[in-house]
Amino acid sequence: MIDAHHHLWDLSAVHYPWLMARGIERFFGDPSPIQRDYLIEEYRAEAGKNGITASVHIQVGAEDGLAEAQWVQSIADASPDWPLKQVVFCDLTAPDLNKQLDELQRLSTVAGVRQIVGRAPGEDAVTGTNDLLDNPQFAAGLREAGERGLSFDLQLIPELMEKTAKTLEKVPNTKIALCHAGSPHDRSKQGIAQWAKHLHHLSILPQVTCKLSGLGMFDHGWTTQSISKIVAICLDQFGATRTMFGSNFPVDKLYSDYETLLSAYTALVPEADQNCVFERTAARFYAIDLMGD
Repeated sequence: MIDAHHHLWDLSAVHYPWLMARGIERFFGDPSPIQRDYLIEEYRAEAGKNGITASVHIQVGAEDGLAEAQWVQSIADASPDWPLKQVVFCDLTAPDLNKQLDELQRLSTVAGVRQIVGRAPGEDAVTGTNDLLDNPQFAAGLREAGERGLSFDLQLIPELMEKTAKTLEKVPNTKIALCHAGSPHDRSKQGIAQWAKHLHHLSILPQVTCKLSGLGMFDHGWTTQSISKIVAICLDQFGATRTMFGSNFPVDKLYSDYETLLSAYTALVPEADQNCVFERTAARFYAIDLMGD
């Protein structure tokens, strides 16, 4: 099985401003329990004992995106028995975009890029990250990434989906991974209905694949039952061949252990769909060569 969305960090090797900022609440809650090193050995101990045999590392707010990517590459090189791909940070609106992408693509593990469009309404209002959608260079950067064979990991909130879909329509050859099922932050009945309606704008685009990940960030006391409708709607709109599992560890470790998390998804994904959701979709999307496969 493949975990298509997790993070690692070594606070002595790479600087992460948000991990060093003590006492600051984040959109997903209090980060203090994970403001420490989270290394491949700990991750593998948690994921590996639950059947995960390969994974995708997602950039996680390092001060220097290239330094983070190079560090992840060194981890992959030192762990040849663990197939590891990575999605790196790159500002797609940067004037030297091609130079940055050239440098990043020298790293063999780089499969895609991520530049967060939206995290949560409150935090977005402060950071202004939603403004990416109004920058014509963003669409141009998405196109360039796709032409280079790189995918784009899209993190946003439901309120931005319709507008984002209009941008993605201009870059049909760029593969898109929708992080955290599009961050359904309002878990009321009305909120889920609105999220599902907005999600349709993305799910009708054939280049978009959905990640079942990060659902604990907006529901700290989640249960299998509380996320069941979200999982069902994702599978209904995207189908198993465009849906993949991600743990979002160690962020979602704040609210669950790995076994509980994976067991919940296993219970909710029909058996006929499990091979795709837990392995094949991610292997195809991120070009992961599974050992012995």
